Amino acid sequence: MNQERVLTGDRVTGKLHLGHYVGTLKNRTQLQHKYDTFIMLADVQALTTHFHQPGLIRKHLREIVLDYLAAGIDPGRATIFVQSMIPEIAELTQFYSMFVTVNSLRHNPTIKSEAQSGGGDEMYYGFLGYPVSQAADITFCKATIIPVGEDQLPLIELTRKVVRRFNELYRPVLSLPRALVGDTPRLVGTDGSAKMSKSLGNAILLDSSREEVELKMRKAVTDPSRVRKGDPGHPEICPVYAYHRCFRAEGAEEIGEECRKGLIGCAKCKRRAVEAIAELLEPMAERRAYYAARPGDVDDLLMSGTNRARAIARETMLEVREAMGLDYFKTGFPG
Repeated sequence: MNQERVLTGDRVTGKLHLGHYVGTLKNRTQLQHKYDTFIMLADVQALTTHFHQPGLIRKHLREIVLDYLAAGIDPGRATIFVQSMIPEIAELTQFYSMFVTVNSLRHNPTIKSEAQSGGGDEMYYGFLGYPVSQAADITFCKATIIPVGEDQLPLIELTRKVVRRFNELYRPVLSLPRALVGDTPRLVGTDGSAKMSKSLGNAILLDSSREEVELKMRKAVTDPSRVRKGDPGHPEICPVYAYHRCFRAEGAEEIGEECRKGLIGCAKCKRRAVEAIAELLEPMAERRAYYAARPGDVDDLLMSGTNRARAIARETMLEVREAMGLDYFKTGFPG
């Protein structure tokens, strides 16, 4: 593999939003022109929390593909594939689980947070092993660049430990990945929460109409100390100002200064933010409409990407089995 490979993706739990765009999607559209880019639809990992709703995962899968294409992912440059259709990922997960301790998983920030919230005693095996599964996602195609939000950094570090451990135990087969955090690793939610999230209902979806963006922005929280229009504000704590910095960077400083001096009201500030977000989403809506009208083409690109990912996964597993001494007959393996 001469060109470095990027691996990224999303759990198939619903449509994507602006937080996904600034956190990783924008990066992906740029990286696809420089690296061999793989984008995974993580339907198996979605089952860790949605195992009782497989119908929703099936529905969301194509919606997310449309989000990718709308955001500017080029299926001619990026390989989009379905996680559950690469059985080698499950095989790698099993092998890695033999030398990853339960204690290290329980101390992973994501797992630890779930346990502290009261689910520790009833935690499912699949959720506990989520970081191991993610290590398999990254290494099956020997990806070396992993675009992530800052909250995913501990998971990447565990993958690096898995790679080092495997290469030490057997022989150097796996590539050591590194994280690539975007310029805006975390986008604040419209309700002021630290992170925009579908589950919290504080997100602006990528397929939002202008009217939907306006509705979300009207309800968005602002600086609580501003009671009247002329009151001086504190833009650094205002979610709306965070959107200005992300989506209309050229005029953000001016907006911030006007806010601090009480020269602009929150309503006008929100309207300007709506303009910037609508300008970003408008070309996405056009690309989405093009592919939505061609569902057969969407399925074809998914199958093509999945077939390519599967072929690479087979090659990796041949090397892994040989390194582990599990290539008993030297004739490959069925399937």
